[in-house]
Amino acid sequence: MAIPKILIVDDRPENLLALEGLLDKFHIELIKANSGEEALAHTLDHDFALILLDVQMPGMDGYEVAELMRGNKKNKHIPIIFVTAASKASSHVFKGYESGAVDYLLKPLVPLVFQSKVGVFIELFEQKEALREKTQEFDRKLVELEELQQQLEETNEQLLMLSTTDGLTGLLNRRRFDEVFSEEWKRGIRSQSSLSLIILDIDDFKAYNDTYGHQVGDDCLREVTSTLSNIPLREMDKLARIGGEEFAIILPETDTEGAMQAAKRVRTSIDRLAIPHSSSSSHQHLTISVGVSTVIPKADLSSRKLMEAADMALYEAKHSGRNCCCSMAVTNMVVNS
Repeated sequence: MAIPKILIVDDRPENLLALEGLLDKFHIELIKANSGEEALAHTLDHDFALILLDVQMPGMDGYEVAELMRGNKKNKHIPIIFVTAASKASSHVFKGYESGAVDYLLKPLVPLVFQSKVGVFIELFEQKEALREKTQEFDRKLVELEELQQQLEETNEQLLMLSTTDGLTGLLNRRRFDEVFSEEWKRGIRSQSSLSLIILDIDDFKAYNDTYGHQVGDDCLREVTSTLSNIPLREMDKLARIGGEEFAIILPETDTEGAMQAAKRVRTSIDRLAIPHSSSSSHQHLTISVGVSTVIPKADLSSRKLMEAADMALYEAKHSGRNCCCSMAVTNMVVNS
């Protein structure tokens, strides 16, 4: 805590010494001035707990000094006690208060009374300083709390991303896919609009891993992901990795024709990569098989039916020579492409 500073102002050195002696019992820093001008100069450099100001001084008297101090924003709250041998007449006392003094003491001073009054202002200053320090500490703690809150929010966002994102590909993971699929199913029930699902699987990927190794297999999955991510889709369409080499695309408000067009773009984009696959049972490069299904969601129909139809369409694509797209309605009608 800052040591209280007291400014004593008197044009007579012996009076300054007398005041200094009376203040010796206090743990303070004492600043002395022998004129009003010097006193005003000190207020520019110090923050005083109290000013003890003589009234009768040559040049600028105490009343003028007090009024100038009160006119300054920095000094207007500093308590001023007039210490003077001036007349006890009420007019002088009132003039002192009008100039901004908080008290008016007449010489000769009674030490006990003087020290008691000074002690009150020192205590008030110390309380103010303690409050200021507590406020600063509170502000620091508040800043720290806000920083911790920000870190917590960032950590939560990272955890949420980790919990909903596939670590290898950066796509939505199976958990998030299930959530989005459920949300879109409910939205489709409300809007009575078509919901399409594309499920695609890399052909003979186990053989690919066995031939080239799992590290190359992971690189292959990343390249496939990058290609799929660059296929033009709407913002509402969601791409996810739902298994080892299995991906899915949710297409809200999309009919069978639109979904098949999207599926063909997906199949063609992977085919054009021409990634060598010497262990493929059907081609010499990496291919995918694609299953598509579309339905208008209903409250009495389970969303699993759409998943099952898309899976069955994928199964049909596998058995139709791979590297092709098949569409299957929930009514189990199949169309090859």
